[in-house]
Amino acid sequence: MEIWDALGQGLFLLLEPHRMLLLWGGVLCGLSLGILPGIGGVAGTALLLPFTYNMDPPAAMALLLGLAATTTHGDPISAIVLGAPGHAASAATALDGYPMTKRGQGARALGAAYMSALMGGIFGAVLMAIALPIVRPLILFIGSPELLALAVFGLSMVAVLSGNTPLRGLTMACFGIMLAMIGSDPQTGTLRWTLDTLYLWEGLPLVPLTLGVFALPELCDLLVARTAVVHSSKMQNNWRGLWQGSVDCIDHWWLVMRCSWIGSVIGAIPGISASVIDWISYAHALKTEKGARGTFGQGDVRGVIAAESATCSREGGALIPTIVFGVPGSAGMAILLGAFLMHGLVPGPEMLTKHLPVTYSMVWSIAIANILGSGLCYLFSSQFAKLASLRYTLILPVVLSLVYIGAFEGHRNWGDLFSLLFFGVFAWGMKHFKWPRPPLVLGFILGGILERYMFISIQRFGGDWMLRPIVIVLFSMAALSLLRPFMADVRAHGGWRGLLSDYHAPRLNWTHIFPAFMIVFIGVMMSEAVTWNISAKIIPMIVGTGALFFCTLSLVNEIFKGDTHKARAEAKAARGEMDEKMHMDIMSNISHMPTSTIIKRGAIFFGWMIGFLTSMALIGLIPTVPIFVVTFMRVEGREPWKITIPMALAMFALVYGLFDQLLTIPWPGSYLGEHWMWWKTYIPSA
Repeated sequence: MEIWDALGQGLFLLLEPHRMLLLWGGVLCGLSLGILPGIGGVAGTALLLPFTYNMDPPAAMALLLGLAATTTHGDPISAIVLGAPGHAASAATALDGYPMTKRGQGARALGAAYMSALMGGIFGAVLMAIALPIVRPLILFIGSPELLALAVFGLSMVAVLSGNTPLRGLTMACFGIMLAMIGSDPQTGTLRWTLDTLYLWEGLPLVPLTLGVFALPELCDLLVARTAVVHSSKMQNNWRGLWQGSVDCIDHWWLVMRCSWIGSVIGAIPGISASVIDWISYAHALKTEKGARGTFGQGDVRGVIAAESATCSREGGALIPTIVFGVPGSAGMAILLGAFLMHGLVPGPEMLTKHLPVTYSMVWSIAIANILGSGLCYLFSSQFAKLASLRYTLILPVVLSLVYIGAFEGHRNWGDLFSLLFFGVFAWGMKHFKWPRPPLVLGFILGGILERYMFISIQRFGGDWMLRPIVIVLFSMAALSLLRPFMADVRAHGGWRGLLSDYHAPRLNWTHIFPAFMIVFIGVMMSEAVTWNISAKIIPMIVGTGALFFCTLSLVNEIFKGDTHKARAEAKAARGEMDEKMHMDIMSNISHMPTSTIIKRGAIFFGWMIGFLTSMALIGLIPTVPIFVVTFMRVEGREPWKITIPMALAMFALVYGLFDQLLTIPWPGSYLGEHWMWWKTYIPSA
């Protein structure tokens, strides 16, 4: 009865008009920041924190949680409409959402995303309300060995996310882990693969890598195709599509519940990155949903539902350790913890006794914020869906400018922009050589977690950590997940003898360039690692050896049996059978074009990016944005001045008003700016 009373009191606290108004304000801020690539809820929470000084605790929490709970609602818009996820949390959504848009079903994908986000967010809040009184002993039982085992299990998802190329997926996962180890080794202080630059001492930031790997290749293909994402004649009625997407979520309610459970539980575990939740949930749906292996990655609405329901349920889970232990489950929760202390709320027993009504007002804030956020998204979705039918010359300059600004939020360093460009070129090659990109990001997210908790587990428990029950279960599941595709391939060939009989005389072609490049690249990284301290190099050497082994084996397969799988798939298609294996990535829609044209136009795209960087170095980012918008629109599409000038002015106002004045981002220095400061400093005194 005490809990029910506290639940009712928390609702009445939140329903005060001024608190509901603040909740609305937080929701609007969250949706706005969610749409912008790379900005995210952390910057927004930090921005709003000073405004809560004179508020009472329920009002402050309503404002901050309104923002935190709805940032992810805006994420799917660019991922679904343009195939360019602005944040790591929406990358999995793009795998099926963008192909749906290209078929004219963008509104349906958006409707499914919003409804699953609503259902997932409410589920997370309900789970939080139920779990708060009983969760303390469960979280105390989880130690570094369990977190390590969970990271290993998450990495085993690469077997699912690699489609019909498990060796390529394992190579990319190992390479992602190696990228995660760039920087100063936490055990010995050894500088690993920093290229003698201060920028890499703290490691590669996630945002430029994610934007480079997932956003830039799709934007590049949009310029190469020189057309809209989808012709307006192919687009379904927006309101009908939104309704159909909502009905899809209700039809697949059990999938929503399962994935929401995954998001809430993993979100409640401190130390596990929230960026991995959507991938684990997506892989779970791929393994458990009937017929998923033949349709996921090609525009299956269930892929959108799985990713979004898990992503939006995590906030309720992440708030549990923050309230119960004072251990934030994410960067946003770390800032929220500061708000707790600022308002006299001490995490721990008091939050579950003395301040229980305030605690449950937070639960209500998350639940109501999800309802408000989804409602607003539905209201404006018809306009968002129309973006896919706009000419590429109207979309690209605006989105690219926002991508640059979002990438700069990584470390706020010039290195962020160079990382964005490097991973953009690299991932564009991955996409067209058909090497899956999800395992690379998954390996990067979990690589640092894997190394950190392995050292802690060995130091604290010796070898006994491997005998803990949860560790044994998770390791067994990971081994089963990794071995399953290989054993299935052996069975499909009638045993090992049939598998080996597929080999033939070597046949070389230009597609072997990419794996050869990867072998050389990883070999160079390992040759540098040999000279490090033994504690600093042991895991990089193990992972690097695995990457070389998998990549070499993949290359050997391509050279000696490269046409076998293709011939088998064509034979199945001729018999009318469905090949359940697939390329687990967004398929290219420009593969029919001549290779020379693709390379030439791709070079033009990255030439525009280099030009943007050059202009930034000379005159600064703020003046570069309107100049870039005007130049791109006039040169690429000869757009009329009556469209070009207003768009350039609007982008200038957005960058200057929001990012410069409100968020006060310290922009990278420029040649003109430095010389102007020198002139103002020294000339008057002379």
